[in-house]
Amino acid sequence: MMEGVAPAASLSFEAALAELETIVRSLESGKGDLARAIADYERGTLLRRHCETLLADAEAKVQAISQAPDGTITLRDSE
Repeated sequence: MMEGVAPAASLSFEAALAELETIVRSLESGKGDLARAIADYERGTLLRRHCETLLADAEAKVQAISQAPDGTITLRDSE
């Protein structure tokens, strides 16, 4: 892990996505040396996986919410 950088798993979705977008812009610019690009790519991969996990968790929660005919909202037990 790079010094002074928070572990990807500790970041909120929004923070991880913002950092990932910064990394993508940096890589697309083509500026910097190869070692930096490799480190950025590695960090970006970790951030992408973390974002995918958070999105999957959120999707599971949304799918667990059901609305009864009377309009009441309930949360189904996860299986």
